[in-house]
Amino acid sequence: MAVAHMLNMHIPPPFNLAATLESGQAHRWQWSNGWYSGVVHGHFLKLRQDNNGIEVRSSIQDTRALTTMLSDYFRLGDDLVEIYKRIEKDSRMSEMIKRYSGMRILRQEPWECLSAFICSATSNLRRIASNMESIADAMGRRITLDGVSRCTFPSAGLVADSGETFLRELGLGFRAKYLAHAASEIARGNLELEELRRMSYRDARARLVDLPGIGPKIADCVLVFSLDKLEAFPIDRWVSRAVGEWYLDGANLKYDEIVRWAHEYFGYYAGYAQQYLFHGKRLDGR
Repeated sequence: MAVAHMLNMHIPPPFNLAATLESGQAHRWQWSNGWYSGVVHGHFLKLRQDNNGIEVRSSIQDTRALTTMLSDYFRLGDDLVEIYKRIEKDSRMSEMIKRYSGMRILRQEPWECLSAFICSATSNLRRIASNMESIADAMGRRITLDGVSRCTFPSAGLVADSGETFLRELGLGFRAKYLAHAASEIARGNLELEELRRMSYRDARARLVDLPGIGPKIADCVLVFSLDKLEAFPIDRWVSRAVGEWYLDGANLKYDEIVRWAHEYFGYYAGYAQQYLFHGKRLDGR
């Protein structure tokens, strides 16, 4: 059993751990007894927010390495105050920023992020989390912290070796085919996700939508939540409703027409605007 090490990590405000982890970006965080627990880059972590930032319980003994990892994961280099100035174009966005002030976009591991959003096709947050946990439990490495065990997310090679049939047995349904194919492409070296980080948004998106089962929405989610394309503007039913009702007087625009509107209206940080619209509209609609 791993010995838990404590870290009190100072994070200047605004910072909102709950909104960040519960806003549909990452799908393996669990809430229990005042702590969020999850597996990040192969490490089992427990987090909770305090007045100065976050308290962390982890098996990582090197506090400097842990601080660096979490700073990268939470994108603490993003200047939220400046971002708010850029996207706060109207009273609706002002309301969302006030309501969820401190919600950050995450920088996740790209393969796990791609897997999650392949699982998101015609699904919901609860089922995505269940699918991701099933994959990890079946193929990942088990880690124990504070008497609780979780599993790391398996590599693309392990998922490719497992095959479509096995993924279907885990409950992925039609998504199994697409996840197995993406895993195979990555394992064979035909797709290098880190290379997409260095491409333009349009080129990186085009490369992702070349994969079967990956449309613009899944590609945009992967780009904004793991590959530093903060202009990506994923559009699901909640964002479509928010934009249609709050900005476009119900106009029925195509996906890329809405993306172009978002880029013109919100600018480079359209991805941040999207996340505030998504979180607010989804919670209002529950």
